[in-house]
Amino acid sequence: MTWLRAFGEVVRSGLTIEETRLEPLLALRAAAGVAIVVGPALWLVSPAYAASAALGAYSAGGATFQRSWRPRKVVALGTGAGLALSTFVGYLAAGRLVTFLPLLAVWAFAAGMAWAVGSTAGIVAATTVGSMLVTITLPTSTGRALEHAGVIALGGVTQAVLILLFPIRRWGAHRDALADALAAVADYARRLRHDPTAPFDPEPLMTARDAAAVTPSQARTRPPVLHGPRGLAERIRPVVAALADPDVGAPAEGPGRDRARELLDAAADVLDAAARSIRRGTPAQVRPESMDVLRVDEEHEVLEGPARQAAERLVELLGEVLEIARSGCARETTPAPPGPAGAPFLVRPTMLRLVPVVVRAVRRETRRDSPVFRHAVRLAAVATLGYLIAARLPLGHGYWAPLASVMVMRPDFHRTYARAVARLAGTLAGVALATGVVRALGPDAHVSGALAVVSAGLSYTLNRTGYAYSQCFTVAYVVFLLGMGGQAWEQTVPERVVLTLLGGALAMLAYVVFPAWETPRLPGRLADWLAANGRYAAAVLRDYAEPTPEHHADMRRALLESRQARAAWQEAYDRARREPVRPRGLTSREAREAQEAIKGLGRAAMLMESHVPRADSRFVPEAERFAEALETDTAKAAAAVREHRNPDWGRVEEALHAWEDTAAGNGSPAVRREAQLQRRALEDLATAVSRTPLERDVDSAREEQRVRATLAAEGDGSGPAHRDG
Repeated sequence: MTWLRAFGEVVRSGLTIEETRLEPLLALRAAAGVAIVVGPALWLVSPAYAASAALGAYSAGGATFQRSWRPRKVVALGTGAGLALSTFVGYLAAGRLVTFLPLLAVWAFAAGMAWAVGSTAGIVAATTVGSMLVTITLPTSTGRALEHAGVIALGGVTQAVLILLFPIRRWGAHRDALADALAAVADYARRLRHDPTAPFDPEPLMTARDAAAVTPSQARTRPPVLHGPRGLAERIRPVVAALADPDVGAPAEGPGRDRARELLDAAADVLDAAARSIRRGTPAQVRPESMDVLRVDEEHEVLEGPARQAAERLVELLGEVLEIARSGCARETTPAPPGPAGAPFLVRPTMLRLVPVVVRAVRRETRRDSPVFRHAVRLAAVATLGYLIAARLPLGHGYWAPLASVMVMRPDFHRTYARAVARLAGTLAGVALATGVVRALGPDAHVSGALAVVSAGLSYTLNRTGYAYSQCFTVAYVVFLLGMGGQAWEQTVPERVVLTLLGGALAMLAYVVFPAWETPRLPGRLADWLAANGRYAAAVLRDYAEPTPEHHADMRRALLESRQARAAWQEAYDRARREPVRPRGLTSREAREAQEAIKGLGRAAMLMESHVPRADSRFVPEAERFAEALETDTAKAAAAVREHRNPDWGRVEEALHAWEDTAAGNGSPAVRREAQLQRRALEDLATAVSRTPLERDVDSAREEQRVRATLAAEGDGSGPAHRDG
């Protein structure tokens, strides 16, 4: 992608309105937290204290809108504490540049490395850098700095208390995550009615698993309905796929296919009912027609063989789902404490035990080629450089330039540039809005404080519709706060616009100077995914060959690793497609074809998982040998993909031929057919990535010519208008 086209994508993405459900009650509660702190501080003390209080309450309230499976009050308290600490430490070093700039650089670097833990930690850490830049201008002594830090922390405490006193949808995010997982499987079942090989994105299941991890204290209060249905969704997914697949399930045409479609539609209906029940916390009703379909008639059932086994297994699993759909809650269970013998829930470390987890995560990312490490370096450099440049300009509030940079920068190119564009657009709209209100009303300090609270509430409300639209009211909130302190809009508005433009430009330039492109890393991501899918397929085969609890646990671990590798590939692939960088190692066509081939390998393993027998079944040595060959060849092929060599599947071919030639083929014919599907997927992968260096150069040149032709067509109006997919 060229720079011109990439920047066009950036502008469209930055100004796109995201269709998401608004949460006005949460916004009202967070805005009330700002008002509770700002009002008394303004009335009893001074506008400076009110500004400090507003910073803590506003930032803590905003942090509660970030995705986190920990209680919102914990997030609010942690944000308030981090803001208070950064304010006080910043003031101690603020006397001279020789002390403050190194502290700012170290603090910004640490905030950038916080992305190793997750996006929420990275965003909250960035706000502490902003707090250090802003509030060091307020206190006049160490004692006053402590007071300001305390007031900022009080803002976080206030938000936490409001969350405790006025809970809104307790466990709401966890309910939504589980309901989304069930709804995703329901949608998958419906799509399988018309496309028996339809793809499935496991992201909802991965999110539900993240949400299912709780601390021991959370486990004691978690609703029972959140304890079991995720496992049902995991088990239903391969069963509906096996039922729909014409190679190993229902026939492609005839009464068997019609019966499979009926079962898939009934399964989708039951899963949707369970999703509604969990999301709303109320009982749900299932259509009587679906209940009739789920009754298997032993004498008149048209499905046979593996298809009938899949149908019976599906009906059994849906029967468990029906208990949830009818009652609105799962069976009551008493959670046992976590232990090595196997915990009934996924354990999330407490805040104290999170420290070594964070240290390990940061240590893994402390390498030169890590996107997180490079982001931390950029953040530290831009924060200090922006502070120095703005301090030399004949403008007040110079901290706005580095603050804008810090708040828009992300570890990847597209989001950094999109947020820079969105912040500038939001700033222009916000200052225009606030200026119009100030000129029309001429508000005093108390009215300005009230307008700031209203703007904060609107910013919270639009938090998830797009950064530009939320930023519009954030800017208005800042202008009203400064007006509350007695500063005229004629001074603050032009400064804000110029310094925001400077900060955004520095953030963009930093990514050009020290980038972290995903395009060169695509072969490695693809290799990781291939190796993980190979281990998953081999684990399924071993569990089929000898069903034991140990093999089943290995299969589950391999599945989770495969999903993580797939998510890492998908994220890298999506980022690479938006980068203004030529393909390296993999052309766009090779990446697409290889992606589909590896998806096929994973799908074949998933189909095989639905035929894993129960414990104590007879040993199938042919499946064990095929598992060894598959794991070995995929591991070698992963190394070949990294080194741009062509993969070889010799051992897989030999093991599969031996299985097919053994005494009428021991084991299930459906499983052998699924093994053949795995071999076909590997052949497709070899076709996708097997290119000579000359062929790769020719493909790259053709892609570049195609992109230029498309841009030329769009430029003269003869081509189709671009629309985001």
